[in-house]
Formats: sequence, C-alpha cells, structure tokens
Amino acid sequence: MIKLVELRKTYRTEEVETTALGGVNLEIQVGDFAAIMGPSGCGKSTLLNILGMLDNPDGGEYHFYDKEVAKYSERERANLRKMHIGFVFQSFNLIDELTVQENVELPLLYLGFDATYRKERVAEVLDQMQMSHRKGHFPQQLSGGQQQRVAVARAIVGKPLVIFADEPTGNLDSKNGLEVMNLLTELNKNGSTIVMVTHTPEYSEYANRVIHLFDGQVVTENIRGRVAA
Repeated sequence: MIKLVELRKTYRTEEVETTALGGVNLEIQVGDFAAIMGPSGCGKSTLLNILGMLDNPDGGEYHFYDKEVAKYSERERANLRKMHIGFVFQSFNLIDELTVQENVELPLLYLGFDATYRKERVAEVLDQMQMSHRKGHFPQQLSGGQQQRVAVARAIVGKPLVIFADEPTGNLDSKNGLEVMNLLTELNKNGSTIVMVTHTPEYSEYANRVIHLFDGQVVTENIRGRVAA
C-alpha cells in the first residue's frame, strides 16, 4: 500500500543545511503494524509527516496505493488525508471547545456524511473505545488515557486505510500507555494498517515490523523476530 524509493528531505536556514531523510527505501503492506524507532533527530517524525501527507519530500518517490504522491499539491494531499488517513498524536490534539462526541464527529463532517450516519458511526466507535459514557464531556474533563482513547476514536471514525501514530503513549503513564497499545493491537487484528513512531522498545514489541532509522536512513528492520539489514 505504501512504497518509498530514495525518499529525501532537507531543511535549510541561512546558515545551516540539515538532512532529515537521506534516501529512505521502505514498503508498508496492508495489515502491517509497523513501529519506527531511532534516536532523537534521526528523522522519525519527518518520515511520519511525509507518510501522512502533512509534508512533501524534496526528492525520491512516494507511492500510496499505486499513486505517486511525492509532488502532490497541498490541496491534493489534503483530499487524500481526509479520505484515507487517520492520525493519533502524542499531545492528543483534541479541540477543547468541543465535546467528546463533537471531536470524534469532526472527520465525518469534513467528509460530508449526513447527520444520521454521523450519529450512528460516532456512537459505534465511542462504544468500541469504551467512551460512550463520556460523550458529553469536554477534553479537559478527561484523564490523559481517556483523551487518547477519544483521539483514537477520531482517527478511525472515517474508516481510513492507514493510521499513523506519533508517540501515542508519550504523554501517558505506563498503565494508560499499555491500554493504548492494546487498543492499537486490537485495531490491527481487525484489519487496520498502523504505522507508529515510538521511543519505547517495550511498545515496539506489539508491532510485527520494527524499522530502525539512523541519520535519516533505514539501517535495520526486524520482521517477526528476523532482522534484515
């Protein structure tokens, strides 16, 4: 579903040029649960932003379901994002002024679904996340673990082809972190493709593929216990 060929990204200021990605070659298959790991500054977040079409690469190829999207405009990327991609962020990124139900409903509004479907679908995913009893609450009335459950519900409500998770346990204690990882694992078992950035080796063990970045390149990949250079 995803194929990267010699993907490159460089950030430039007046005095400094920094290579964030130096020729990444990678494939993500339908149904994968892939964890991206590496030290700070190795390019993990840059790679996830490009995969999630929040940014464009400077060079190379990005194939998304056989479409070459590396040079898409922002409008073209936005259309693909809203139809096919779900995001889970470390900082939750919920809208404080909206209730749980309204936060989860938002992607469906952007997709143009009618009110009846929106209500039914939101109720379905909130029940799946065990957050139905909190649908009228605001984000600041929830614990961190509950906010992340709402964020996951928002990510999956539009039935995306792939979910990108950027340090989804980063702001959670160990108990809530494990709950979120179990939640992502269950989604993957039910057919969701997941690509996750994490610093935590323990959480990477939930993935069937672990991709190690260093200095903007894939250096090793572990597939179900087999390491490939």
